[in-house]
Amino acid sequence: MTRYFAARAMQTAVTLLLMSLVVYLLIGLMPGDPIDMMISGDPTMTSADAARLRAAYGLDKPLFERYLAWLLQALQGNFGYSRSFGQPVLSVLWPRLLNTLLLAGVAFVLSVAIALPLGMWAAAHPRSRADYLINLLCFGGISAPPFWLALLLISLFAVRLGWLPAGGMADIRAGTPWMTALAEQLRHLALPVLTLTLVQLGGYTRFMRGAMIEALRQDYVRTARAKGAPERLVLWRHAFANALSPVLTILALSFGGLVSGALITETMFAWPGMGKAIYQAILENDYNLALVGLLVATAATIAGNLLADLAYAWVDPRVSLAEAAP
Repeated sequence: MTRYFAARAMQTAVTLLLMSLVVYLLIGLMPGDPIDMMISGDPTMTSADAARLRAAYGLDKPLFERYLAWLLQALQGNFGYSRSFGQPVLSVLWPRLLNTLLLAGVAFVLSVAIALPLGMWAAAHPRSRADYLINLLCFGGISAPPFWLALLLISLFAVRLGWLPAGGMADIRAGTPWMTALAEQLRHLALPVLTLTLVQLGGYTRFMRGAMIEALRQDYVRTARAKGAPERLVLWRHAFANALSPVLTILALSFGGLVSGALITETMFAWPGMGKAIYQAILENDYNLALVGLLVATAATIAGNLLADLAYAWVDPRVSLAEAAP
C-alpha cells in the first residue's frame, strides 16, 4: 500500500509539472499580454512606458525562461498575484474553489442518491413501461444543453413564479441568525444545484442500469434465486455489490471534472466558482490566475482518479492496490 501511494504521488508530481509547462506555454503564446491590456486602457501610455513595464514584469524574456522563474517561485509557495484582482492567486482561488465544491458536491450527492436506486429499479423491471419512461427521461437529460436547461429553470422559478433568485450567492451579514442564513443560502443554491443534478442524473442512471442488467445475468444471481433467496436480497446483496464496481469508477472520475466542468452553470447563475474564474482569467490574460486555476482542476481530476482506484479496491476484494503499484 505504501509503495502504491508513493508511486501515485510521483505520477501526480510529474503530471502537474508537465501540465504547468504546457499551460504556461499555451497561455504565453496567446496574442497580447497584460501590458497590451494596460495600453488599451490608458491611451496616454507611450511605447517606452510599455517597454519598462514589460521589463519590470519579466515579459521581455524568452517564454521558457519566464516559466522556469515562475516554477522556482511556485516551489517556494509563491504563485504570484492576480492582475485582475490585485491579490495573491491563492487568495482569489480559495473561496471560489470552496464555492465550486459546495455547488458540485451537493449536486453530485443528490444525483448519485437518485440515480443508483433508479437505475437498479429500471434494471430489475426491464422493458416495462416504467423502464421505457426512465430511459426516455435519461436521454432527455443527457441531450439537454445545460445553458438551455438553466434558462428554463430561471424563467419558471425566478421570473414567472418568483420563488427563487435568478443567480448569485446569498449576502449573509454579521449577526444574521444561522437559520435565516442557511435558508437564504439554500434558496440561492437551489437552481444551480437542480441544473447540475439534472445534467448528471441521466448518465449516472444509465450506467447503473447497464451494470445491474449485466450483473443480473450472472450465474451467482441465478444460483441465489434457485436457492429461494428473496428478490430484494438478490438485488442488494448479490447484484448491487458487483454492479457498483464500474459505476464507482465512473462517479469518482466525473467528480474530479466537476471542479472546472461547471463553467456553464456557474456563468448562467453568476455563481463565483472555479470554472468561471478560469474562463475570465484566460479572457483577460491573467496568466497566474489561469495557470494555477487549471493546475487545481488537474489536481482535482487526479484526485478523482485516485478515489476511483480506492473505491474499486474497496468494493471488489479481488483487486489489490499493492499489486497495482509499478
